[in-house]
Amino acid sequence: KLELEGDCLSPMEDTTLEVDITIPADGQQRVDWRVKAASEGTAIVRALALTDEESDAMQLEVPVKVHGAPKLIPHSGVIAKADERDAFEVTIPEARKVEQTELVVQYSPTLAGAMVDALPYLIDYPYGCTEQTLNRFLPAVLTQRAIQKMGVDLKELKEKRNNLNPQELGDPAERAAQWQRFDTNPVFDQAELDKVVKAGLERLTEMQLEDGGWGWFSGWGERSSAHTTATVVRGLLIAQKNDLAIVPGVVERGVEWLADYQKCELAKLDNYRDGKPIDKDKPSKSHADNLDAFVHLVLVDAGQPSDKMREYLYRDRTKLSVYCLAQLGLALLKEGGHDEQLEMVMQNLSQFVVTDAENQTAYLNLPGGSWWNWYGSEFEAQAYYLKLLAAREPNSDMAAGMVKYLLNNRKHATYWNSTRDTALVVEAMADYLAATGEGKNEMVVEVWLNGQRQKTVEITPETLFTFDNRFVVVGADLEAGRHTVELRKQGEGRLYYNAYLSLFSLEDDIQAAGLEIKVNRKLYKLTRKPAEQQTAGGRGQVVDEKIERYDRTEITNLGTVESGDLVEVELTIESKNDYEYMIFEDFKPAGCEPMEVRSGYNGNELGAYVEYRDDRVAMFVQRLARGTHSVSYRLRAEIPGRFSALPTQASAMYAPELRANSDEVKVKIVDSVD
Repeated sequence: KLELEGDCLSPMEDTTLEVDITIPADGQQRVDWRVKAASEGTAIVRALALTDEESDAMQLEVPVKVHGAPKLIPHSGVIAKADERDAFEVTIPEARKVEQTELVVQYSPTLAGAMVDALPYLIDYPYGCTEQTLNRFLPAVLTQRAIQKMGVDLKELKEKRNNLNPQELGDPAERAAQWQRFDTNPVFDQAELDKVVKAGLERLTEMQLEDGGWGWFSGWGERSSAHTTATVVRGLLIAQKNDLAIVPGVVERGVEWLADYQKCELAKLDNYRDGKPIDKDKPSKSHADNLDAFVHLVLVDAGQPSDKMREYLYRDRTKLSVYCLAQLGLALLKEGGHDEQLEMVMQNLSQFVVTDAENQTAYLNLPGGSWWNWYGSEFEAQAYYLKLLAAREPNSDMAAGMVKYLLNNRKHATYWNSTRDTALVVEAMADYLAATGEGKNEMVVEVWLNGQRQKTVEITPETLFTFDNRFVVVGADLEAGRHTVELRKQGEGRLYYNAYLSLFSLEDDIQAAGLEIKVNRKLYKLTRKPAEQQTAGGRGQVVDEKIERYDRTEITNLGTVESGDLVEVELTIESKNDYEYMIFEDFKPAGCEPMEVRSGYNGNELGAYVEYRDDRVAMFVQRLARGTHSVSYRLRAEIPGRFSALPTQASAMYAPELRANSDEVKVKIVDSVD
């Protein structure tokens, strides 16, 4: 006998809740009752076995969940030309939770302006080696100069209330409050910035060694390093161009040290011909290297280019890292008069460029390896390529795409991996702002919905950090059906925008959604096939050993498996960027149970921490690299019936805009014929 308590479950029309059966001694028999879910909640199911002599009963609390899932449907675009418009469609399903439906459209006249969010990290970094001393103040100076050239009042910047990166969701006021908690951020306080700059320059001057170079910390007994010296001299040259006072002789001695270093490297190159040293008693090297490219660029900035080193670097350009190839291109551009060589370097670099029209990004797809070396930093390489583009073709879609890609790959939504690469990216974005004037233009933005103007916003340099950059429609105001969203821009400059339609779908067949990250799920029936392999026995003899091998057959939507079948779930994840702290929740068909039951690290393909829960398998991934990844686990089909595996949900723990879901899959489980 079956008893149901509550309104969550009700028996099917052809179901009798009381059945008479006969069970022999030591026997067993299964009784099935067909019920349907009437509403979500918790149902109490009570089964009673009644006889004339003995009776027994059990009670279960069964969760009854709504057939539905949250979805975030993103859209990304840019309006590049003056007085243009762009439109896209969103479709609101009839079957949904109306109150959980929301459309957010965000827009910004500049992405590079969002670089100001990285400054608190650089200013507050607690350690003071040579590079970090430089990186502590120089990016703040460059950003402040760029903002001043855009016509932005620094006091307005301090009160900023919006987010210039339209891809990031969340309450703008809360995000602004997080940024404003750094009360001592000197970028909007000239007096404070002057103090930081003065202390930094004094410290760098003290750290200069007797020979004119710099070491890591430049302490007692330390020797000058070519890379560190080039880094400091380059930074001081930039500081001079931004009207910062440098102690006389400091830069000159550093440049002299680098020139002497370059002479020694040229002598090594001159002493190598036809695959061997000319004079075996003297130092030699076969090709110009990455450090030669960096030093050459700094000496070009200092007005001391070397024709011979330039020719060696160009000859050996295929042996340079992408990072230093971009530096060579920048040096050729700054020298001038080497158009053919520069064009060839740009072609060499272009083979690494990947563009993505879906989210309007561009980046260098760099070969792996040597990440522990200074020239192996991906973000520094991207930054130098952006500097080259900003100097050569600043208004190109490629340059704008690089800015967007770099913003998308910030850590904790504010900075990159280290003080060094963060400082260089901020510098590159300052170059881009100076070259394009992005954010300096005045424009009027209109948001239209279904042919009706909903919002008009005027953006000027004075209101850049305070203008209202969001249009939001919620709930019943979004009726079911297709809606056309249109953005119109009057004025020069680019307008970047992102739109997010979030809803709780109650559709019968929920489809996949995603932009920056996508998830595809497939189910396979595993059929064991006999297999053996030969191995050595205890006395060295050949022994035939049985091993587990399976044939995989894809279970299509509404496909059938038998009770007892082994099912493999495979998730394929496509990520456009490098991410941290991701969660993948795969909702299993209710009639299946996972083969593993112990949560923890189990050596899966993503290195994820796995939790096995009643209705899902959750995978927590600390780091997810850009590219395509696959991860799988196994289920056992158990209870007959027709079940829905709701969409796999992908989300970021600290970035609400980063969400995706797979398609829904329905599976039918039947009794085994055995």
